[in-house]
Parts: sequence; structure tokens; C-alpha cells
Amino acid sequence: MKVAIMQPYFLPYLGYISLIKHSDLFILFDPVQFIKHGWIERNRILKQNEGWLYVQVPLVKSPRETLIKDCFIDNSQNWKNKILSQLEIYKKKAPYYYKTLKVINQIFEEDYNDIVSLNKNSLEKICDYLGFYKDLPVFSKMNLEIEKPTAPDEWALNICKKLPVNGNLHYINPIGGIDFFERDKYKANNIDISFQKMELPHYDQKRESFESGLSIIDLMMFNSPEEINDMLDKFELI
Repeated sequence: MKVAIMQPYFLPYLGYISLIKHSDLFILFDPVQFIKHGWIERNRILKQNEGWLYVQVPLVKSPRETLIKDCFIDNSQNWKNKILSQLEIYKKKAPYYYKTLKVINQIFEEDYNDIVSLNKNSLEKICDYLGFYKDLPVFSKMNLEIEKPTAPDEWALNICKKLPVNGNLHYINPIGGIDFFERDKYKANNIDISFQKMELPHYDQKRESFESGLSIIDLMMFNSPEEINDMLDKFELI
């Protein structure tokens, strides 16, 4: 069984969605400190002319030590309409604008109090649109009792050790963590570990310069679900 464990990102880039597609179990990991200006509450889309800009969900101000699971959305701000307005830059040039907007509107139909709930629903609806629906469990709601980690790379290890799995368990992490994890710890517990190295392809953004690594929303604007799935499959496990 292939397992991936990631913090719940907002409308993340291609590699994150690829991990969801190619794992049997993808856990949204939320019991750690929220770091401002990361990918939990924002992501990047194209700017009107050149460059990129952030689409962002406003959060209620909270202490520095606040955990991701305790981050609440500031619904006093009209953030949904602001994001929809920002996406209008795609209207005249993106062939899949209306199909993508339909997905966003389906996400925004619901009310959310916390960022984890929003991100979970967003990811599930995007995957459904792409043709591989996944139920994404949130760690804090799994009632999974694990050993207290003694090092940062043991969160995933200790979670994997407690999963009810018959047969081999294979943990997959993005390539950025290859120097962060000690493979021997996983091997000692009969857990395989690999790192996903994505190929980030260029596609036609209807402009001169190409902006790489944007939100999956940008790919959805310019590519069909079939084309995106081909991109999601282009990676190497190291």
C-alpha cells in the first residue's frame, strides 16, 4: 500500500496532486504549527500581463504557536468573491475557464469555518474533476494513537506504523525531503520509502513567458483533464 502524508495545501501545484493520485492513502496532516506565508492558505495564479499573484484565504489572527487544525477563516471578509474576481484574468484566453470555474463554484457553495475543511473539500472536488476521486482523511480526526516523535522525520514513520495494513507499506514523500528523512528508520520497521521527483511540463499559457509551478487551477484553465493526467503521471521515484 502506498501512503503519502502532507499538510493540507490550498489549491496546490501539480506535484501535490500527483501524490494524491498515485497513493492508496493520502493523509492531510494538521497537528503541527501553522507557518504564515506558506501554502496552507494561499497559492499562485497568473497575473494580468506578466508574472503571477497570490489567491489567498484570510485567516483569523492567532498566536504564533497555533496548529494548522486550529486555523480559522476570517469570514468577515468576502474572500470567495475576491478569488473569483482574480480568476477572471483567465476568461478571455483560457479554453477551460468555464469548466474550471464550475469546480471552484462547487467548492465555494459550502461554508467553511476552518482552513483544513476548505482545503480537504477543494482537493477532493479537484481530484473528482480530474477523474480519480479520493477520500482524504484528516489526521486529527482519525483517532490514531501514535508514539511521540523524537525527530521531525518520525511523524510519518509513527503514523505508518499504526496504520491497519496487510502486506507491504510504501511511504512516498516529495523529493524536497530526500535529505530530511533517515531511510534506515523506515527500513528497520519494514516500511519502504521513496521520494517523488516530478517533471513540471510547460504548457500553453497564451503568453510569451511561462510561469512554472503555479496552482493546479492554472493547469485546469489551459488543459483538459486527460492532458493533466498525463502530466500527473510523469515522475520518478527515487
